[in-house]
Amino acid sequence: MGSILIIAYRNLLQAKRRTILLATALALVAMLMTLLMSLAGGLRNTMIRNATALVSGHVNIGGFYKSKPSEAWPMITGVDEIRKIAAEHTPDLVHMVDRDRAWAKIVSDQGSFYASPSGIDITEEKRLFDLIQLAEESEYKTGGRKMVLGDLKKLAEPHTAMIFADQAKRLKVQIGDMVTISAPTGSGRVNTIDVTIVAIARDFGFMSNWNIFIPKKDVRILYQIVEDSSSVVMLYLKDPEKAQEVMGRLRGVFEKKGYVLMDHEPNPFFMKFETVSGEDWTGQKLDLTIWSDEVSYVKWVVTALDGLSYLLVGILMVIIAVGIMNSMWISVRERTREVGTIRAIGMGRLKVLGLFLGEALMLGLFATSLGSALGVCVCEIVDTASWRIPYDAVRALLMSQVLHLSISFWQVVKIVVTFTCIVGLSACWPAFKASRMQPVTAIHHAG
Repeated sequence: MGSILIIAYRNLLQAKRRTILLATALALVAMLMTLLMSLAGGLRNTMIRNATALVSGHVNIGGFYKSKPSEAWPMITGVDEIRKIAAEHTPDLVHMVDRDRAWAKIVSDQGSFYASPSGIDITEEKRLFDLIQLAEESEYKTGGRKMVLGDLKKLAEPHTAMIFADQAKRLKVQIGDMVTISAPTGSGRVNTIDVTIVAIARDFGFMSNWNIFIPKKDVRILYQIVEDSSSVVMLYLKDPEKAQEVMGRLRGVFEKKGYVLMDHEPNPFFMKFETVSGEDWTGQKLDLTIWSDEVSYVKWVVTALDGLSYLLVGILMVIIAVGIMNSMWISVRERTREVGTIRAIGMGRLKVLGLFLGEALMLGLFATSLGSALGVCVCEIVDTASWRIPYDAVRALLMSQVLHLSISFWQVVKIVVTFTCIVGLSACWPAFKASRMQPVTAIHHAG
């Protein structure tokens, strides 16, 4: 086997021009695939980071309360007991918070929009505030200064709010301005509360379009709800990949303790209002979800990027595969005499087959490894540089102010193995035809 690989290596060196051209093409395709996968990986990581700070935990215990069959509210009661049960049955729990959620109209003197105010306790929200970056005045006000004016600590005070830069543009407000939050209550009346803008944060793409943050007490005043109630308990785990497993375990625990649970539906809470309102029951039902359920409305971005990546690279690989097959045919024709000679001195058909496949696999392994390594280097450079994305539409799509790339070691291994196998498969038929040559015919053809 070793002698066959040595011969294959020497054959590649002998056909330098063809080897360099094929290796360059393979390396570029592997590098492109690495870059595309790192972009999708960075987007996924950004989505998880943003989602689990802005709108969701890794696992969420939410639900709906219905005082009558036709009305549903995103509220659960007995929150202290729910938190206790969750803590006792989640061994890898790192952190837990509960938030009040609402759906309301945000109104200023010059604009309005609908949003989901989240009631928070800033002493529990370290994860959120580690992510939030306050915007400079120039980011939301024409002619504004390049300085930050807001203060997140003021969210501890009643009747305050933090909004995002794009929301501030729509409302045409700045730090210190007052807006009105208007929402229907459980009694059927519309209640309002005035809040002062104390902080304006940089945008996070789609996720920050309809989220604002106010103190918990303000949401409870707005909806006129009691203290031991909330909208969702958010659990943060050591390993986010175990979210599905933890959710399944907690569903069993709560059912055993007599809680009524909704069927699992992988959608955010605000998409479930119509379904729940149409069901004939009253009282409370818990609704357990994981982070990906709560941001399912933006997962299409990752799915579309993955699909585009595989389509583009697939087309390139078909072109490369055809090129490799043609190149191997040329190699076989040029070396007909050589094949006849080595067959005549006793080399079996399997060894001839292995010789040509060895050339292709050696070329594929070297080229794809080199291309993937270059792709990883580019990813590291770009990610370390934290290049700011200049276009609003792209920032909204990628849900970040800077370009973030991320790829794992095993993803790189997968790219190398997959592309090497494709190269090997492309060489199978020419290699098989070479192995079937009759020695006398091959030598006579050469002569």
